[in-house]
Amino acid sequence: MAHVTAAERRPQLIEAAIVLMSREGVAAGSTRAIAAELGVAQATVHYTFGTKEDLYRAVMEQLTQDLVRQVEESAPMEAGFEETLAAMTVALWRTVRDQPASHQLLTELSMLALRTPKLREVADSHYREVVTVTERLVSEAAERTGHELAVPASTVAWFFLASFEGLTLQHLTLPDDEAELHGLRALVAGVMALASGTSSPVPLPKI
Repeated sequence: MAHVTAAERRPQLIEAAIVLMSREGVAAGSTRAIAAELGVAQATVHYTFGTKEDLYRAVMEQLTQDLVRQVEESAPMEAGFEETLAAMTVALWRTVRDQPASHQLLTELSMLALRTPKLREVADSHYREVVTVTERLVSEAAERTGHELAVPASTVAWFFLASFEGLTLQHLTLPDDEAELHGLRALVAGVMALASGTSSPVPLPKI
């Protein structure tokens, strides 16, 4: 049998972990089960990744990269800032509709990481990456369209992600096509108001 290097085995194991945990949940994602899914020895998983935490990090990174790639490919090159934002929002929402298992797996891994000391850094790293990527997409769209942001791109990214993740969780638990459409429109409008400085600050009680 031909020798397979760790570099070649790595994407195979990540894909096997995604398939297994999407089908049976994160709790089923032991190194033994993932190895069995691919048909290799358990030692292969440890040799390739070192720890289960490293494998989980790789899974989260792969899922995120796949989603980002789909959004980037959807961005129109000759549209205004609002149209670009709307197109990217719709593209990301299509991944929720078409790949709910991927989004559910990301959510499950994130919640597990928050409750597991050894995985907490994985969650922190994942969310920093997601915010950074979203910030970059916002900045690039603003620069390309000549749209002057009223607040930092990081603030726009934070607001967008917080809102979108809420809609995603709602869809995974209690889908409603009409409500989701209104929610997506409100999301784009809210992000535009924040980015353009057209929203009025609302007084809040002390937090």
